Amino acid sequence: MFYRPVVRRRLATAAVALGLLATLSTSAWAGAPAPSPPRAHAQTTTVTSRAGGTTALSGYAIQSTDKVTDSAAAVSSPGYPTGGWYPAGSRSTVLAALLADGKYADPFYSTNQQQIPKADFQVPWWYRSDFTVADTGERTYLDFSGVMSAADVYVNGQQVAKAADVAGAYTHHELDVTSLVRAGTNTVAFRIQPNSPNKNLTMGWIDWLQPPPDENMGIVRDVLVRRGGPVALRDAHVVTKLDVPSLSAADLTVKAQARNDTASPVTATVSGSIGAISFSKSVSLAAHEAKTVTFAPADVPGLHLTSPKVWWPAGMGGQPLYSLDLTASAAGTVSDTAHESFGIRDVKAPLNSDGARQYSVNGRKLLIKGGGWSPDEFLRWDRTYVEDRLKYALDLGLNTIRLEGHIEPDEFFDLADRYGILTLPGWECCDKWEGNVNGGEPGDKWTAADYPVAKASMAAEAARLRDHPSVISFLIGSDFAPDATIEKNYLDALKSADWPTPVVAAASDKSSPLSGSSGMKMSGPYDWIPPNYWYAKREGGATGFNSETSAGPDIPTLDTLRRMMSQTELDTLWKNPSSKQYHRSPSSTFSTLKLYDDALTGRYGAPTSLTDYVRKAQLAQYENVRAQFEAYGRNATDSTKPSTGVVYWMFNSGWTSLHWQLMDRYLDQGGAYFGAKKANEPLHVQYSYDNRSVVVVNNRHASASGLTARTTLFNTDGTQKYDKTVTGVTVGGDGARSTALTLPSSVSGLSTTYLARLVLSDPAGKEVSRNVYWLSTKPDTLDWDNSDWYYTPTTTYADLKGLGTMAQAPVSATASTTSSGDTSTTTVTVRNTDGGRTPSLLTDVHLVDTAGKPVLPVQWSDNEVSLWPGESLTLTATYRTADLHGSAPRVRVSGWNTPERTLQAP
Repeated sequence: MFYRPVVRRRLATAAVALGLLATLSTSAWAGAPAPSPPRAHAQTTTVTSRAGGTTALSGYAIQSTDKVTDSAAAVSSPGYPTGGWYPAGSRSTVLAALLADGKYADPFYSTNQQQIPKADFQVPWWYRSDFTVADTGERTYLDFSGVMSAADVYVNGQQVAKAADVAGAYTHHELDVTSLVRAGTNTVAFRIQPNSPNKNLTMGWIDWLQPPPDENMGIVRDVLVRRGGPVALRDAHVVTKLDVPSLSAADLTVKAQARNDTASPVTATVSGSIGAISFSKSVSLAAHEAKTVTFAPADVPGLHLTSPKVWWPAGMGGQPLYSLDLTASAAGTVSDTAHESFGIRDVKAPLNSDGARQYSVNGRKLLIKGGGWSPDEFLRWDRTYVEDRLKYALDLGLNTIRLEGHIEPDEFFDLADRYGILTLPGWECCDKWEGNVNGGEPGDKWTAADYPVAKASMAAEAARLRDHPSVISFLIGSDFAPDATIEKNYLDALKSADWPTPVVAAASDKSSPLSGSSGMKMSGPYDWIPPNYWYAKREGGATGFNSETSAGPDIPTLDTLRRMMSQTELDTLWKNPSSKQYHRSPSSTFSTLKLYDDALTGRYGAPTSLTDYVRKAQLAQYENVRAQFEAYGRNATDSTKPSTGVVYWMFNSGWTSLHWQLMDRYLDQGGAYFGAKKANEPLHVQYSYDNRSVVVVNNRHASASGLTARTTLFNTDGTQKYDKTVTGVTVGGDGARSTALTLPSSVSGLSTTYLARLVLSDPAGKEVSRNVYWLSTKPDTLDWDNSDWYYTPTTTYADLKGLGTMAQAPVSATASTTSSGDTSTTTVTVRNTDGGRTPSLLTDVHLVDTAGKPVLPVQWSDNEVSLWPGESLTLTATYRTADLHGSAPRVRVSGWNTPERTLQAP
């Protein structure tokens, strides 16, 4: 994300902690810190003796070097006492461990994080762990990445690597420690150096949130102890080539490195299989020699597949995966093994005639609809929490997640493969990664030592990600493209790794010397703009590929606000638009909510209470997020300047935030969430703010015909002023659109604020899409000539204050719950029982427990619905039964003009 001068913008093994998980559950994150466990010596990891086996260190004892006076040799020797040290999980920053130990108050609440002293993390910290091996007959290696920022490494009192060589969060390291390991207990110790994103090629938080005081120093990926014989197998992967567009055949090429780790020649047999396909060959290796072993269709005919199982993004087909198993044997004994999963698919992303990047998968074009990903602020890995968010992405109709830096562990991409969610990983902006090319923005210039670290980082991530079918590109730049030297290093590393998908120069509209134009734009907005903004084919509007954009603030639900802010902060939130908001951003550009609050007041009227502020915020966020995705969806098939991709900035936040999130930290859902869900329906009817057209967009593959589109306009008192039905609507598939009708420029008797109800029905008369808009005869007016990098000023606001005059509309509800296995489903039928004409606008149904606390996560079939008198809708909520925590389910019904009530859902 852009900075501007002065102002800121912005290997898979389950983690087991020592006594207390630093990889906390979602519920543990949500509340107060857990009580301190008793201090103890580090738990000892039992390492497998099997050749080819890998075992992750189960955790560490950690301590500041300020409090350790003993030598490195002593600290890293078995039996060293660690009384008074802190337990840390297998993947843990320093602060994550201290939080798990209960040292500090919940940093997600109020300004608690400000009370954590930064000075504690400006010195190195020791990470110490013991492991046992039953014998020394096999070779032993330490295999790891994810160190921030660098580390001196010791085993059994001996230094095995220096911090100058173990530097960078993404570099991969393998240390042969065979000569040091003994039967019984062994010790590995890392002396972790402090992290600074502006000085180190690691990870930073830009302007997303208040950065953690420790800057995430620590070890955030598994440290593996690998065992093997004389010949090691490394770098195993499969290069796939799919026949497109027929999809009738695919060629597989298997590659792996066989490495002789002894001082004598050896002949190894490398054999493998992919399903029923088997292959084998002998390899002669001189002492310490490594060779690439290749199996191709030319010598293994079975690797030419007919009718291959093709991997597709969600909604376009299935997600089958293949498994590669390899074994290296020496003298008839297994020496090492390797295992990889992969998918068969083809990704292309050429520039279209307008210079925009257009992705296709397996020969079919698709509009990239994504969100920007944030991990937990303290980089605590929780597989369930990550999986919940990815399921939310599917629920929202998104197909892509963009990772600007913070490239997650292997399990993240395993989940993306399984669910069919495309990913766009890449390097981040606004710190050391772009320090050589970003002018006067944050990030130190590179020294000679940084170039090999960056290249090694690219090589390691390329090797790690290349077999994941969900990964469709790597962005080697973000706000800026790399210079010629850096780019060549990146491209050489990618080529050496057999990188299979397009390489993109930058997420912004930049070009690099070798890769050329990015085909993307980063023209904002990042702060509030009105819904009609998105329909203009300029700036951040719906044309081309917008890699990060939104209308900025996303105020959470009232439930979440009360969990994350003090009463004084809540009062300031709705009363003082110019006040700095700690839970927005450290950036001076985004430190207040003034642009947003001015628009809320100008369009809806001044808030009269916190509750009123939040309800207006949900209305505003629903209409704006919906418009963003609808505009890009409508323009995707335009003949000129089509939209090809849009990434909502951001999908989620790593902490309790007031901006850039489609759901909040606790996975609660409000207007932003359901606006996106509505816009991305598979078959969808929508209104165009620019030309008043009513359009049907079909995101399914198959075309649809015989549809009926009805559009009705109402005054806010429910009086009908316009009604038109169009039958026989036909729309093609794969994102095609069809214009059903265009509303007249004026309608007699229409109030300044009015409602538009759009209903799409199938040939049998069944409603398949319903969409309700609140509009004004006085439009929002944009001052395009004074657009800034983060927003375009609005000179006059749409007048939506008439919504405040709507009469109360009672909504009845009935609810029931069924359970199957670990999952429960609550079914709720809501009905507008008003005896007159008044609709119930944006009726929200929340699943809560007996204490009124939201049950999360939850997936609704639909929500925040609008009903006219006599109308009813049946909604379903699906969730884990365990998340009720033994409570009986209840539903809380409320809305813009509907009194709140809660009922049981037996």
